[in-house]
Amino acid sequence: MYNGIGLTTPRGSGTNGYVMRNLSALRVHETAADRAAAWDVAPPKHREPDEAILEHERKRKVEVKCLELQLQLEDDGRVDLNVCMNGSLTSHSNSLDEATIETRVDELRTTLNKDLASLASSAKKLKPSDTHGIAAAKKAELDKMARALGTRSNYTEGDAFDREKQEENKMRRMVEREERERKREEDKLKWLEQKQKWEADKRERDRLRRREEDRIRR
Repeated sequence: MYNGIGLTTPRGSGTNGYVMRNLSALRVHETAADRAAAWDVAPPKHREPDEAILEHERKRKVEVKCLELQLQLEDDGRVDLNVCMNGSLTSHSNSLDEATIETRVDELRTTLNKDLASLASSAKKLKPSDTHGIAAAKKAELDKMARALGTRSNYTEGDAFDREKQEENKMRRMVEREERERKREEDKLKWLEQKQKWEADKRERDRLRRREEDRIRR
């Protein structure tokens, strides 16, 4: 690993994970044109967490809890069995057989698998080697910040400095606003037509009612 090239995690690489400088390589100095072209480079993208690895980690925690319960039940059974063999407290012994232990472990596994999301570790309890968990916590933090600031979900970093993009967005907003106003006017006209129809029906009913009253009085 030389010249600033490293691994995101040293696991499985057979290295110590540290980036070492190659003293035999000459450093390339950037020119003014290179520094100006750096503004055209797309902004860095945040690393998305691997959901498969996160789900595997949650399932591993489920199996750990099931194993802890199994060991606890087996230890309790051994203690009760020793008490029975010594001839004391025989009437209070409640040693569990393997079938009962497996049943309880399966019940716990089923209960935990129904709500795997609750087994996700908090950001404070994550280890530095848990890169995907840290990425998921960072993504949740950025989403929370975006909701607090009212940032759009389709926002792209650097759009605020792109004049063509801003002009395109402005034209699109104008078209959308005109479309909303046109639809509002159409709805208003439909409402007025419906109102006139209701008033005409009401006048006709009133006329028929008065005529019927006049006929009855005669």
